[in-house]
Amino acid sequence: MKRILHIIALLVFANSVFGQIQLYKRGLSSFDKGQYDLAIKDLTKVVNIDESEKANLYHKIAESYRLSNRWVEAVPFYQKAFEAKLTNPEAHFHYAFALKAAGNYDLALKELQQFIDSKSTIKAYNEKAYREVNTLKTIDDIKKKQSVVEFKNLSQLNTKGSEFAPMVLGDELIFTASRKNKIYSNGLPYVGLYKVKIDKSIAEMGKIEKFSDAIFDEERNEGTPTFSPDGKTMIYSRGNTGKRKDLSPDMDLYISRYVDGSGWTEPRYVSASDSASWDGTPAFSRDGKTIYFSSNRPGGFGGLDIYRVNMDASGRFGNPVNLGKEINTAGDEMFPYVSEDGKLYFASDGHPGLGKLDLFLAVRAGGKITVENMGIPYNSNMDDFGLVMSKRGDVFFSSNRAGGSGDDDIYFYEAPKKTELADNDDPSKNPLLAPKKGNPDSTAKALEIKTVNYYLVGTITTKNNNTFVPLDSARVRVVDTENDEVIIETSTGKDGKFGPVKLKVDGNYLVMSKKQNYLTNREEFSMSGREIPQSLLKKPVTDTTFYTSLNLEKVFVGVTFRLDNIYYDLDKWDIRPDAAIELDKLVQVLVDNPQIKIELGSHTDSRATEIYNLRLSQKRAESAINYIVSKGISRERLTAKGYGESELIIKNAKTEEEHQTNRRTEFKVLEIE
Repeated sequence: MKRILHIIALLVFANSVFGQIQLYKRGLSSFDKGQYDLAIKDLTKVVNIDESEKANLYHKIAESYRLSNRWVEAVPFYQKAFEAKLTNPEAHFHYAFALKAAGNYDLALKELQQFIDSKSTIKAYNEKAYREVNTLKTIDDIKKKQSVVEFKNLSQLNTKGSEFAPMVLGDELIFTASRKNKIYSNGLPYVGLYKVKIDKSIAEMGKIEKFSDAIFDEERNEGTPTFSPDGKTMIYSRGNTGKRKDLSPDMDLYISRYVDGSGWTEPRYVSASDSASWDGTPAFSRDGKTIYFSSNRPGGFGGLDIYRVNMDASGRFGNPVNLGKEINTAGDEMFPYVSEDGKLYFASDGHPGLGKLDLFLAVRAGGKITVENMGIPYNSNMDDFGLVMSKRGDVFFSSNRAGGSGDDDIYFYEAPKKTELADNDDPSKNPLLAPKKGNPDSTAKALEIKTVNYYLVGTITTKNNNTFVPLDSARVRVVDTENDEVIIETSTGKDGKFGPVKLKVDGNYLVMSKKQNYLTNREEFSMSGREIPQSLLKKPVTDTTFYTSLNLEKVFVGVTFRLDNIYYDLDKWDIRPDAAIELDKLVQVLVDNPQIKIELGSHTDSRATEIYNLRLSQKRAESAINYIVSKGISRERLTAKGYGESELIIKNAKTEEEHQTNRRTEFKVLEIE
């Protein structure tokens, strides 16, 4: 009987393990398809899994929350992933922003610094990390900027879904909401346009209805409208349906006109849109002749930028123009809005802010445009965006801050009735403009523009007994990559240093160094994201110096160098995109050092047969060589060698980390001409 019970127990355990594996695989499949809700549902049920997969499990849950814009929920799973020894540098980058969303600014700064120290090859992440380090240093100053205006959650309208991008049209509030019956590929309902009357009071709003049957499409995302001053023309964002007949695979701008007696016309594609890019969140200028919108089209400063385009009376559009680096950053700028007095408001995660998207106001002072964070309570540690105003002074915006009804909610400030303002002739006494005591409103006065001189100082080193020591007499060249201009060409002294080199605030540079009997090396240095915010400057003129270092490896016949992060899928030898990034670095080494010939060696762990591992490693080495040749390197300089498990670094490896150490790709110098 005991034996039977034991067998039953084993079968139950086996079924349980099998069920956990199925949940895990299904969750990973949902994640790969972008179905993050489904991925979270399955992956969070996985409790029994091999230790080697725990880091990936927790990381995928964290990423599912992050990619569905639930950053705070991602925090504990990033923590668990790191505890399970996750070795993904980019995870520290995302974790930092999740911590910021949770209001943990100090730990966010620490994580960003750890990411910067890892020297990631993802340029956009590096730039954003440098920019965010400066931002986190200004948090206390931003918090000091507070307005006495009080915003309330529009609870009569908000649901557990998303309500955002409010827009006032006459006596109606037009807004975007995820209320359609059709479900998008991410597992969430499609968004559409809705309206509600607010003629008497925001608190006494009427019945919520579809904005227009002519606009409403159950199988599309539609939203973020803007209306011409006369209310007769609407431009809005419309997404694809996923069908082949769609003009664009992404979000585009569409235009519709209101015809008395028949309503809104069938929407037409706006010619200023780029069908290969994301275009959305449009806004009319006060004269109705200019459209501002957000786009990730090529030629911008990174992420989503704000553009403007002129529109004539017949609805024809000119060529879109980027608003420039004063407004746009390497991050996202979106939801522009032009107020009745001609001021430009927008949302950004690139300028110094409290959360992810913050609300900003563009201010022109001393002939220069600067951008001001609107402070508290406009901004929180989450997303705050889509600010608009009514002619009577009401203010609306969107936020997913804590304490809301669900996802994105609409918040409002209702201006006092005119009768209550009869004796208020001084506009500075308006609650919207009045600064909090002790915190003067910096948007009401001209800003003192401070200047910064930026310099670069570098050190050339070499490794000696696992210690980096300065390298004397190394040649150094610094090149401005924008115009391929050599800024400085010099040699290091006994301290291995060069510089200082004067830098442009928006410059991108290449630092190259070489010396006989050493491998020539290079490193990019970008000023993007490193500009010091005006709020951190204390003097009219400030000098600041950045430091960089470049290591030159001693080269001789037989020396071997390891290539990190060259991974292959199980039992395969195809070059994955992440491996291609690393192999491109070797290609650059071979370009910079035409005097060397190398052997590229591939090593496996010992978890298959010896002959199988030998064959697999040879195929992987040959595949890597073929990739390098495809990049223009002569095959005569390259030799492929598969070592299989014959040169294990860790004998009797047991953990996944130890097996990974044995699985490696190296190159050995065979000849120096």
